[in-house]
Amino acid sequence: MQPQPDVFSIHNYLNSSIPSPYPSHFQISSSFPVNGQNLNPFYGFQSATNNPQSMSLSSNNSTSDEAEEQQADKNIINERKQRRMISNRESARRSRMRKQRHLDELWSQVMWLRIENHQLLEKLNNLSESHEKVLQENAQLKEETSELKKVISDVQIQSPFSCFRDDIIPIE
Repeated sequence: MQPQPDVFSIHNYLNSSIPSPYPSHFQISSSFPVNGQNLNPFYGFQSATNNPQSMSLSSNNSTSDEAEEQQADKNIINERKQRRMISNRESARRSRMRKQRHLDELWSQVMWLRIENHQLLEKLNNLSESHEKVLQENAQLKEETSELKKVISDVQIQSPFSCFRDDIIPIE
């Protein structure tokens, strides 16, 4: 036969200053099973909802605690939102500045390319004019060359000295 626990010593032990590992809304009762009485599997624990006085105190405390926690959570969330909003504004401002710098660089490049294009067009026009002049000059020189060849051949044919005709190198 097992020894029966001393109800008073257990009650004193449970009500001592040792912190309970259970949540604060559970009350430890002093009714322990003795000789198979009280077969409730949750003996020793009494829910705060069963005790109206502890329920109202617990409810008021938990409500105010929950309200404070909710307010603190809201404050934290609002602070995060504010920080995120400020961060987003700064990021957007930096992005606009980068975009403006890029746009300025592109406009600068457009202006430089337009100037370079204008200069190249002028150079091309000058070269085209020079080319046309050279082609005209070349045509004129070819014409003069053919006229001179004709004159030389006419002079050779009409020459009374035949010795000069043999020494003459044919002009092609």
